[in-house]
Amino acid sequence: MSYEIEKSDEQWRAELTPQEYQVLREAGTEPPGVGEYTDTKTEGVYDCRGCGAELFRSTEKFDSHCGWPSFYDPARSEAVELIEDHSLGMKRTEVRCATCGSHLGHVFEGEGYPTPTDQRYCINSVSLRLAPRDGE
Repeated sequence: MSYEIEKSDEQWRAELTPQEYQVLREAGTEPPGVGEYTDTKTEGVYDCRGCGAELFRSTEKFDSHCGWPSFYDPARSEAVELIEDHSLGMKRTEVRCATCGSHLGHVFEGEGYPTPTDQRYCINSVSLRLAPRDGE
């Protein structure tokens, strides 16, 4: 897959912290409950930490009590790429930034959350950067 923003492994390693690299470029996961944005209620836009592309908005964020920030929809459907993931012996749907291919987390459906889409985008805080609304 080719992306609008492509960098060498060396460039990614130079620009990201070790934890950011492990999650964004190696599809890792931060521990539950420790992420910067898990419980934040700040209004704004969540951008990709790898490239700055707009991914999610606080208006679609909800508290799922899963240990990671949860959203019921991306800012735009084209902002994310969904990929079938069979790692860890289960079938899941990986969520990547459509601009740079960075791993963000996974999306789950049909869990019974009271959201308009019946989806939970379970996203690593380390994959995101919150741009608060003016005045926040």
